[in-house]
Amino acid sequence: QTTTGGQRIKSSVFVSDLPKEFKLNQNYPNPFNPATKIQFDIPKVTDVSLIVYDVLGREVARIVNETKQPGHYEIVWDGSRLASGVYFYRLQTSNFLGVKKMLLVR
Repeated sequence: QTTTGGQRIKSSVFVSDLPKEFKLNQNYPNPFNPATKIQFDIPKVTDVSLIVYDVLGREVARIVNETKQPGHYEIVWDGSRLASGVYFYRLQTSNFLGVKKMLLVR
């Protein structure tokens, strides 16, 4: 378990059937309150950043900022300190950029 900006983050990796391409899935549940799961696939060793932004483009949480091994990842992110609204999460590597929208409802 990792702590980022006062938020609890739970991370899991699954190594069976390693992915063949980068992928960022839609968070679940969406809308969420207060926690949601974000899943992504990494096919090769690479630096990974997963950042949450508010609707104005301001960074509100840096969930992942490290080198990751190939695998399927699931992050449980707690947005309880944030206000209701639309947020975006961005997964970025040297070979991939993906952005998804999520909705926090109180």
